[in-house]
Amino acid sequence: VRSDIDLKRVFKEDISIVFHLAAFFANQNSIDYPETSAEVDVIGLIKLLEYSRPVRVEKFIYASSGCAIYGSYPELPLKEDFVSMHLTTPYQINKMTGEMYCNFYAHHYDMQTVNCRFFNSYGPGEVPGQYRNVIPNFIYWAMKGQALPITGTGEETRDFAYVLDLVQGLIKSGFYQEAVGENFNLAAGREISILDMAKLVNETTGNKADLIYKPRRKWDTKPRLLASIEKAQKLINYHPMVEFKDGFIKNIEWFKDNWEIIESMADFPPGMSSAVRDEEK
Repeated sequence: VRSDIDLKRVFKEDISIVFHLAAFFANQNSIDYPETSAEVDVIGLIKLLEYSRPVRVEKFIYASSGCAIYGSYPELPLKEDFVSMHLTTPYQINKMTGEMYCNFYAHHYDMQTVNCRFFNSYGPGEVPGQYRNVIPNFIYWAMKGQALPITGTGEETRDFAYVLDLVQGLIKSGFYQEAVGENFNLAAGREISILDMAKLVNETTGNKADLIYKPRRKWDTKPRLLASIEKAQKLINYHPMVEFKDGFIKNIEWFKDNWEIIESMADFPPGMSSAVRDEEK
């Protein structure tokens, strides 16, 4: 999204809808590399909006983050009209800024934009790594027989959304006219504690290494996350179909079927993360 050469080539095609999913992922990565985070997540978005405008794309669907833009002390379940500027990482700031830019282009240039706020995504296809999500990392460590590190008490909850359910929400956001100009939570609408999820990982993989507890990361100020999906259900007929355990089992199966490739691609270099460096001091 930072390459004008690539974008010019892409926008020579007959494009009707732009689904903007690219991002510099995610919180800790943005803390370690804030300039790159802004270049990708903000400047990259502006470039896409600028290239979309003259060719008059029908809709521009922006993948925002419900885990990011709601701030540190929201009431649950999270509804789309809640606003907080208490943001604790560059990633969160950039996602909020991205929504504002989409709103600006909608207002100033009459572009038909939609902000889709993803919650904790999981499912086959995500390779584990130092900056990746908790579920693939836990599965990876468990399959290697390592203890699972929990930052906090383990009672923290997340609203885990299976990847195919998120795809359903994106597609419907692109094709339902009622979506234009709206913000939508795309989530499962249920809470799962990190402790319960970690126990499920160990039970399913047969990992005997148990759990280890570490201090909660400074930027992680949300002990619970639970989204209201009523608006998406009403306006775009969004209905998550995959129960957490069913999606989890599919994720485990994908790891087992592709273990050699996943193990070779997993990226956990020592000392890169500022969180790691801080612990080593």
